[in-house]
This record gives sequence, C-alpha cells and structure tokens, in this order.
Amino acid sequence: MAVNEDLVTYIKDQLSTFGQVETRKMFGGVSFYKEGLIFGLLGHNTFHLKVDDHNRPDYEALGMKAFLSTEKKKGMPYYEVPVDVLEDKDQLKVWAEKAFEVALRAKK
Repeated sequence: MAVNEDLVTYIKDQLSTFGQVETRKMFGGVSFYKEGLIFGLLGHNTFHLKVDDHNRPDYEALGMKAFLSTEKKKGMPYYEVPVDVLEDKDQLKVWAEKAFEVALRAKK
C-alpha cells in the first residue's frame, strides 16, 4: 500500500497547534508520534487516534469504528477521526491531546 504523502502533510499541518509531531512509515501506513509516544496512525488513507475507555465514547457517539488490522483481523486501540474533526484544527488539537493522554497512560 502506498502512503499518500499529501495526506500526511495535510494531517501534520492540521496538527500544527498540537505541537511537535513526528511521523514514521510503518506497516504500509504512517504512525504519528509526540514526545516519542505513538498517538495516531494513518492507514488505508484514514487517520486514526489512540483510544481507551476515557475517549472511546467520543468516537462511538459519532459512529466511528476501530482500526482493523488486515493481518490480525481484529480491532486495535485506534479509532477513525471524524472528517469534521480532522478539518477543524482546534477540535483536532483537543482530540489529539486526549489520544496523547491515552499514550501516556499506556506507558505506565
């Protein structure tokens, strides 16, 4: 699967108010990191953020689905970001901050 570099650039720009974000190609997609912790990923040209019990209801309330691994055929702790959120830098920052908090909790 080819990575859409224009989409990666767009997402990084949308996350510009969130702070320093790094990306790495991974398993045919791109992972997004802050302070060395993965908080998001781009797979199948869809941006996903990390979830746990604290922020999963935000996604489910809007009908968003878990990222499914094509290799493992099961959900992962990442949910699709609603288009309206992705297109709004301020909203995306809030959702990204929650995803980063999930990454921090998972690290402990």
